[in-house]
Amino acid sequence: MLTLSEQLESVIDRLKGPARKGLIGRLRRGIEKEGLRVDPRGHIAQTPHPRSLGSKLTHPHITTDYSEALLEYITPVYCRPQDAMAFLGDLHRFSNQRLGDELLWPASMPSRLNGNDSIPIADYGHSNVGTMKHVYRKGLDVRYGRIMQAIAGVHYNVSLPDDLWRLLHELDGQGNISLNDYRSSRYFGLIRHFRRNSWLLMYLFGASPALDDSFLEGKSTPDKLETHGRRTLLSPHATTLRMSDLGYQNKVQAQLKICFNSLSNYVGTLRHAISTPWPAYQTMGVNEDNEWRQLNANILQIENEYYSDIRPKRVARHDETPSQALEARGVEYIEVRCLDLNPFLPLGIDETQMRFLDTFLMWCLLADSPWIPDDECDRLDDNRALVVEHGRDPALKLMFDDGQRPLAERGREIFAELRRVAELLDIIEGDDLHQQALTELEPRLDNPGMTPAGQVEALLRESGQEFVESTLELARRQAAELGETPISRARETLFDELSSTSHQQQREIEEADRESFDAFLETYFARAREQRAAKAM
Repeated sequence: MLTLSEQLESVIDRLKGPARKGLIGRLRRGIEKEGLRVDPRGHIAQTPHPRSLGSKLTHPHITTDYSEALLEYITPVYCRPQDAMAFLGDLHRFSNQRLGDELLWPASMPSRLNGNDSIPIADYGHSNVGTMKHVYRKGLDVRYGRIMQAIAGVHYNVSLPDDLWRLLHELDGQGNISLNDYRSSRYFGLIRHFRRNSWLLMYLFGASPALDDSFLEGKSTPDKLETHGRRTLLSPHATTLRMSDLGYQNKVQAQLKICFNSLSNYVGTLRHAISTPWPAYQTMGVNEDNEWRQLNANILQIENEYYSDIRPKRVARHDETPSQALEARGVEYIEVRCLDLNPFLPLGIDETQMRFLDTFLMWCLLADSPWIPDDECDRLDDNRALVVEHGRDPALKLMFDDGQRPLAERGREIFAELRRVAELLDIIEGDDLHQQALTELEPRLDNPGMTPAGQVEALLRESGQEFVESTLELARRQAAELGETPISRARETLFDELSSTSHQQQREIEEADRESFDAFLETYFARAREQRAAKAM
């Protein structure tokens, strides 16, 4: 039986020839980047979403996530990282010119808050679809509180080229199943290998070891946090408190035990969750005296409520839920959701990180990835929790199939395999930038101080500043840097036109509504429970 490295070497060797002949296209990726608007003192903004940025319901590139103050930028899909970064940069420049004295908060953990109600829930207008988005967010409030929803991050969306899928389909001798089913199966293999190794991303790119004490809203300070200054709480060895039990975690969802072994299992589990009542949520009420508190009292109100560090995705049509789109036409791309904003980067991410992610995801695809049994699923959760809270402790050991191993030791083995994948990607691209990205990032394994989390802690300790104070300085500096590079006239004209058009589109949606919100929801959830037969492609 081939070892992982031997199996990987064999696949890569068979792909290098087609790559040299130009028979393998480029990966396609898009970025979704969140960021809070804050006032000049570093408090979460209480102002409405700026009208000059367009309608957050219909604008294709500028919207909000949970809060009215939580901007979300969405790039188009690009084949070159530099193109995605250029578009993301122009979205920032366009916004900065229209924010007045407000700033974009560059950290994942939020700015200074003044209790749960200081986080305004996003308002999407009075159409049925806009009301549904607002009520869904009200449901998140009653279930988890708004403070957790003020955390920001980067979502990285990647799809592999069609010609690569055809090559792999042929090399694997899988002619007995359709290319579409094969692609979905292999994407789920990618996801499983990702889940086995996502701790490495949290170590390398985690950037949230500290938070303002207002995030705890008066609750007692957990033992893992120590006081720094008057208002800052710091976890000395943490990498990403955003991904800890202080952030996006939920005990009700944990019992779903989704380990991504197959598309049918994934869709079936989500469908079960959106149709199964949960007693605690029933007690909260749904529609009380014509006041909607949540969309329903089920484990998940809708599928988007499921928190995961990675998701299989397909662009859904207007009459489909995300899982119905997957069920009908298979996996189209994957969404990586475990990435903090790097507060030292004006856009929260850079090309080096993107090329590392591309290499990592291609490695996850090409490596063998058997199904994850329940006991391994628990172990993977344990490894991630250890890295999240103790990843920068040089003595940390993680549990693998061959027993406990130091994080850096296993990390170096992974980097060795990643280099072989980077060579393949560089053949496709005609440069050596993927290998350069690995060379730049690998020293972080032996020097936790080089990680973004290590840099955040060093900044706080060396300056003696509070988390809010130091992050606000970064926000001001980055706004000035972005202002020094003007947006192109053509891109600014495009964004102005999209902003104007998006307001008109929202008005048309609102004017076209003919049914009540109650009837709209009833139709939506009846349709969501339907199975969608897979379609030949």
